[in-house]
Amino acid sequence: MKDLKKIYRRQKRVRAKLEGTASRPRLSVYRSSRYIYAQLIDDEHQKTIVGLHEKTLKLPEKLSKTEKAQKLGEAVAKKAKEKGIKAVVFDRGPYRYHGRVKAFAEAARKSGLKF
Repeated sequence: MKDLKKIYRRQKRVRAKLEGTASRPRLSVYRSSRYIYAQLIDDEHQKTIVGLHEKTLKLPEKLSKTEKAQKLGEAVAKKAKEKGIKAVVFDRGPYRYHGRVKAFAEAARKSGLKF
């Protein structure tokens, strides 16, 4: 129970500092034990602009979770470019910036998203 309180406290602290707009949406990441999900969110209009997860990419099972996160980061950047979005605010949620979250963010940056 203590760990959950710690997680919620961290998530609240991170999200208090972030707000997505139509021109610069919030790139939110959710990491489960098995998959990773990402959304571009416009907080002003409370709309999800783009939502992707690794299951929709139909990646081979041989790839590691980190490699799948990298592919998802590239796919999100590509979708954002199609929608005319060049810059985002990165929302890591309650997750520390390492491992799959870091791999996702760096792949999105490498593919052209600014944050």
